[in-house]
Amino acid sequence: MKTIEHWINGSPTPGSASDTQPVFNPATGQEQAQVVLGGTADVDTAVQAASRAFETWSESSLSRRTQVMFAFRQLLVEHEEELARVISAEHGKTVDDARGEITRGREVVEFACGLGDVLKGSFSDQVSRGVDVHNFRQPLGVVAGITPFNFPAMVPLWMHPMAIATGNTFILKPSERDPSAANFVAELYKKAGLPDGVFNVVHGGKDAVDAILTHPGIKAVSFVGSTPIAKYVHEQATSHDKRVQALGGAKNHAVVLPDADLEFAANHITAGAYGSAGERCMAVSVAVAVGDAADGLVEILERKAREVKVGPGDVPGTEMGPLVTKAAQERVENAVGTAAAQGATVVVDGRGLKVDGHEDGFFTGPSLLDHVTAEMDAYKEELFGPVLAVVRAQSLDEAIALINANPYGNGTALFTASGEAARRFQRTIHVGMIGINVPVPVPMSYYSFGGWKDSLIGDNPIHGPEGIRFYTRPKVVTTRWPEQTHNIAAGFDFPTSN
Repeated sequence: MKTIEHWINGSPTPGSASDTQPVFNPATGQEQAQVVLGGTADVDTAVQAASRAFETWSESSLSRRTQVMFAFRQLLVEHEEELARVISAEHGKTVDDARGEITRGREVVEFACGLGDVLKGSFSDQVSRGVDVHNFRQPLGVVAGITPFNFPAMVPLWMHPMAIATGNTFILKPSERDPSAANFVAELYKKAGLPDGVFNVVHGGKDAVDAILTHPGIKAVSFVGSTPIAKYVHEQATSHDKRVQALGGAKNHAVVLPDADLEFAANHITAGAYGSAGERCMAVSVAVAVGDAADGLVEILERKAREVKVGPGDVPGTEMGPLVTKAAQERVENAVGTAAAQGATVVVDGRGLKVDGHEDGFFTGPSLLDHVTAEMDAYKEELFGPVLAVVRAQSLDEAIALINANPYGNGTALFTASGEAARRFQRTIHVGMIGINVPVPVPMSYYSFGGWKDSLIGDNPIHGPEGIRFYTRPKVVTTRWPEQTHNIAAGFDFPTSN
């Protein structure tokens, strides 16, 4: 049985803990590896290695840091297929979907390659007689990321390239459900020339998380996961004097107006709802059908849901793989049953799906629910599975009010041919990321990712300009270089610009 170890100071290590946890292949339901579960001692070992590395890495030139990023980016390209299959084997998503995840993560690496322009400070000449002012940004020190199972490559790539390129050293605590991608990336960093100790991986559960949140040597923590855990991370880390990025859960709505191309909208909503088996924080989990759009939209969504090809992620032609664990499969199927009991119409029932040759896999098919209301659990809860709920509204204003009343505010979309409706929607909706005829509006790497309300705890989005600010702190320098021909007396009055 393969054992997945930590990666600390440039090499794999079993660490000090004796506990392990099984890692499954979701398509077969079989255990395929064991991952070590670290704790306080392993986190401390990683912090010590990262602290030593920070002394030299933080003083390395910007050219040196970006050269490593360019090399790392090229290695991600060269090893994309191999990494995608590692992700698929542990997460269950299709290999194509995993390739897309790597591509979106690589975009942040590409942004990090160009930090020379972004990190430029400003200079003000002659703010007072003979006085100039300039500013610049410096790294924080050792920083950490705690990341979820659903994007084992992409979400960490939203963090560590930004942190490392700005001169910090990094400790990653990935999900113990699919941990191999983190070690794969660590090996690529080493091949790219990153010094030992700059990037470290500590595997584990809550013990490792708590050790990261409380360790005095860690200056900042980035987290993506559920809202309850995001609140816990934010509270614990800030109480231990750390900066925190804490991204929580979501309930993303796609509004379809009667003037929309229903075939176009249904195509994209189907992909947004069932892609990656719905296990993503930007998945479309609610379609809000407005007015006369409802019956036609549901009819097309039903047809497309039944056409989704479900199977093992490494089989060509598969569009949706299994859920990540047996518990996730049971939770999603129970949610469909609860929706039916609460009055929703189960248009497509994905429960009980068996895939030939993979009968023990964690598969469930796409489910489509109609006549869902805001009081039902299928609407209120983040199901994190291939379940699309259709809510009917009489007007765009009613749809906007519904979304604004929801506690989450991660992403939303509007399908329409009306520029006026689109402008009204994007200005009045209380959501951080908006798509107009785009179902999953994940921004490009040079913009920042982050929602509103319970989807972002605190006020620090991830990557892009906000990521630069998060991983650095500014200094402002005021200088005077007087002529040394005579003595100049110091003034004791409060300084002014006169």
